[in-house]
Amino acid sequence: MAVNSNSPASRRDPMPSFCFKVQFELGDLKDGAEAFFRSVSGLKYETEVIDIRAGGVNNTTFRVPGATKWANIILKRGYSGTSALLDWKRQWMAPSGRKVRASGRIIQLDTALREVSSWRFIEAMPVKWEISDFDASKSEVSIETLELAHHGLE
Repeated sequence: MAVNSNSPASRRDPMPSFCFKVQFELGDLKDGAEAFFRSVSGLKYETEVIDIRAGGVNNTTFRVPGATKWANIILKRGYSGTSALLDWKRQWMAPSGRKVRASGRIIQLDTALREVSSWRFIEAMPVKWEISDFDASKSEVSIETLELAHHGLE
């Protein structure tokens, strides 16, 4: 009997990009910190390509991989005023604060909030923080943006 490749059991729909969470492994917190964000971007890398001239063949080059550069991860969410994540960022800002890097995971969820995939970022540090503009003519939520530099994704 042939298997119907269009049956609901065998069909794999693309995952929604609106269901995700971020977990941090923060040193001071036993279980780390978990947060939901409005958006996450920067899950990418680029590897430099180096052209090397072939010896004795003047019209040919070989292309070899060079250094890989990871993009910063950008997290955006509604500003709540206080959180373990903000405390961690404040430690980095303070002249005498502890500079503790944090690893963590960006977890993609399905519509039933079950984990379907994840990306682990390694030894991140906050490099930029921003809050949205205040404007009395609009009724919008304040959005905080946190940018993280890291050593790569797994």
